[in-house]
Amino acid sequence: MALSNMLKVLFLVLITLTATIFTACSTKEVFKPIDVAGNWKNFGSSEVTIKDISPDAALVEDRKVLATDKVLDVKIPQNHKLLGYSDGWVISASIDGDLTLQSANDSTRIEKFELKRTIAIASVKDDVLAVLFTNNEMALYSIATKTLLLKEQGDAPIVVNSKIVKPYFRDDIVIFSTLDGKIVVINSKIKKKLRTIIVSSEDYFNNIIYFNLVNNKIVTATGHKLLSLAEKEIRANHDIRNVLSDDKNIYIATKQGDIISLTSELKQNAKLKFPFAHFLGMIVSDDKLYVLEKEGYIIEISKDFSKYTVYDVSINDGYVFISDKIFYVDDEYISVE
Repeated sequence: MALSNMLKVLFLVLITLTATIFTACSTKEVFKPIDVAGNWKNFGSSEVTIKDISPDAALVEDRKVLATDKVLDVKIPQNHKLLGYSDGWVISASIDGDLTLQSANDSTRIEKFELKRTIAIASVKDDVLAVLFTNNEMALYSIATKTLLLKEQGDAPIVVNSKIVKPYFRDDIVIFSTLDGKIVVINSKIKKKLRTIIVSSEDYFNNIIYFNLVNNKIVTATGHKLLSLAEKEIRANHDIRNVLSDDKNIYIATKQGDIISLTSELKQNAKLKFPFAHFLGMIVSDDKLYVLEKEGYIIEISKDFSKYTVYDVSINDGYVFISDKIFYVDDEYISVE
């Protein structure tokens, strides 16, 4: 084939590929509710802009930290990433493992650790600092003496979901939600691992994205599977985007546009379908569930799922941070109360 003909064929192939990609992008389906009740009343411009998020705090302008619905009198170091807010401490760390604790109540009180490895998440209870490293290693340290109390090595993950769960404290028990689909139960007093429970065994994006106690049961999830644990282990498969719970039920938002209510034994109470919806987060309040959708809608659902109402909200693209009863999106807020 002559060079000119080869170039013509290549040109036609490129045009066809470009047209195919353009058509695919331009015909992408998005959530379009049939009935919208009007504008949601409790939203507007926030006093802060969300720059980065952690499970329970957000980074805002001037490296300050938003937690418990207020901006704390704390600035995290320039080369640090915000890891969270725990037991009155703001936790941040550099990529090299230099971890800093700053007291939210006393700006002069600062504790520093040189841990030499990149940290995924951390939390604090009294004198104990619990750290989960990005290689899935778990460790406990004394804040007062900076000594290592315990170390457990997990299997290194290949790739993880951005939603990482901080270590959970209850009395002398520390529960690590690992990056490879397990929960590891440790007794901090006797410095011993008590149990490891497998939640899911997927190869990719298999880190734990949710952990809580519901109706005296451990409820935890990866992006692929839910586990309810009490006297027996109960699992359910779902393609999960968000998980939330109250003292009785579990609510999940799926990547297929479903909102599902489950019992603590993972039995389905009810289900609603919102075609092509991309859910950004959920808030439960009194007798309602509120779900924020990417195209600029908030869906108010009765807890028994017997009715729902869709409202318009004006939101920009950006980080979404949920604090109690407020969605913060970029430089805007949406309150459900």
